[in-house]
Amino acid sequence: MRKTLLFSFLIVIFSDCRHKDDAQNERIVAMNPLSSQDPKVTLSPDDRFGELFDSVMVNNVFEDSKTFLDLIPATPTDQVIAYFKDARKKTDFNWQTFINQAFIVPKDKGRTFQSNPELSIEDHINSLWSVLERPADSATLGSILPIPKPYIAAGRNRELTYGDAYFIMLGLQAAGKVDMIENMVENFAYMINTEGYIPNGNRTYMAHRSNPPYFACMVQLLAEEKGKEVLAKYLPQMLKEHEFWMAGAQTPAPKDLFIHHHVVQVDRNTLNRYYSSQEKPRPESYQLDKNIVRTSIRPPSETYKHIRAAAESNWNFSSRWFDDGQTVNTINTSEIIPIDLNALLYNLEMTIAKAKIIEKKYDEATEWEKKASRRREALMRYCWAQSKGMFFDFNIQKYKQTGVVSAAIAFPLFFKMLSKRDADRLVLNIQQNLLFDGGIAATNFESGQSWDAPFGFAPLQWITIKGLRNYGHEELAEDIKNRWIALNTKVYKSTGKMLEKYNVRDLNDETGGGSYPYQDGYGWTNGVLLKLLSEKRTGY
Repeated sequence: MRKTLLFSFLIVIFSDCRHKDDAQNERIVAMNPLSSQDPKVTLSPDDRFGELFDSVMVNNVFEDSKTFLDLIPATPTDQVIAYFKDARKKTDFNWQTFINQAFIVPKDKGRTFQSNPELSIEDHINSLWSVLERPADSATLGSILPIPKPYIAAGRNRELTYGDAYFIMLGLQAAGKVDMIENMVENFAYMINTEGYIPNGNRTYMAHRSNPPYFACMVQLLAEEKGKEVLAKYLPQMLKEHEFWMAGAQTPAPKDLFIHHHVVQVDRNTLNRYYSSQEKPRPESYQLDKNIVRTSIRPPSETYKHIRAAAESNWNFSSRWFDDGQTVNTINTSEIIPIDLNALLYNLEMTIAKAKIIEKKYDEATEWEKKASRRREALMRYCWAQSKGMFFDFNIQKYKQTGVVSAAIAFPLFFKMLSKRDADRLVLNIQQNLLFDGGIAATNFESGQSWDAPFGFAPLQWITIKGLRNYGHEELAEDIKNRWIALNTKVYKSTGKMLEKYNVRDLNDETGGGSYPYQDGYGWTNGVLLKLLSEKRTGY
């Protein structure tokens, strides 16, 4: 009866999505002054180049789709398209010749770097800061959205990505590079001011989705180094990010279930989900997304939105987002209330409250604390399984918890959202379900996807370790820390490389099953490892 009632009142509010996309496009225009020379420069490459883009992808001109997306047209868009239409009519048409004449290939700063396995792993990471540093971006006819300050890229990428940055900053803090932390916070503040939110990365093809909202964590990290006044300085941007995630929320919340752009309101409670209104493949993963859609049980337009929502979560892909809990062709990301997203937004609300206190606006601080408290209560109501001492994501269509055990359960520990009694029960579940020889796995289920067993990621180690420390579980925290350090060090000594992720179950797997080629440094891995190594090591 309960489920029937919910489905009968389910209202999906998409009427304003097109308006949101139009507004985002206008903000993107503001970020690139060259739009006056070439209005199409602000479009994502798939929309910008049309038939040319499709032809590049279908013919697999580049092994990695992203290579084409990052090329810089030598002339305005219409001229490139006209040249392509003329050139391909010729019998001697050659892709490489066309690309060389129509585009400029950006220089790869890290290509000449050679790692030296004789260096300690700390020295190796510190030697990479200059390799991974990117200057402030200038406007070009390419896909980059210019930002005003230098930054550290995640790997060999040529843009600033939101999902990696906080964890990179942990390493910068350990290395004493506070100026660079501030530069990166300034860049994110600039994007919030200009676009109204922080995109996945400062690229036109990443500009219609965000990433997990770590901006408040970054501001808190900078405040550790420069004083609590930093919280007040970036309060306007934190408020704007909160406004982005809460667009469409109603106060008071309606009685029945409503789904908005990022907001879920059910039983007068307000929580958030990941969401995209874009009904097409991601340009940077064009063929992959099309392959998923071919076998999907859902209409293509719906599947593409769920895929893009998963990319917004940074957990792309994971059994967390699968309706059957096993296969990607049942992906249903936007039907899920995620534990970690709402814990991050709880932290954003609490950080805003702290900034209000610094400004001596005590009544407003109290209101923000109440917002955070209501979010915590709602998260506990829908995602906490009291009988099991566990968190699970919540499926709003089925009106029940998903049952997927994931490392997202550590986020409420990280942000101190639990009682000591509940935390102790949750910690036992982490130890029993997610701890392997090399550290914490993303989930306890092996689906073949990146964000499932047996793979572990640096951000999840940090969140878990600090979450355990918050509740006095120092011994287990040190055990996980030492397992992760040992695994990272073992792979580095054998390969001279740092990985995007690691196989925490099979310590002899030196590839990590990575989605990317070996790199001399991978941002969040570098950052978290250097932070952990900077602490006093026990038993290692």
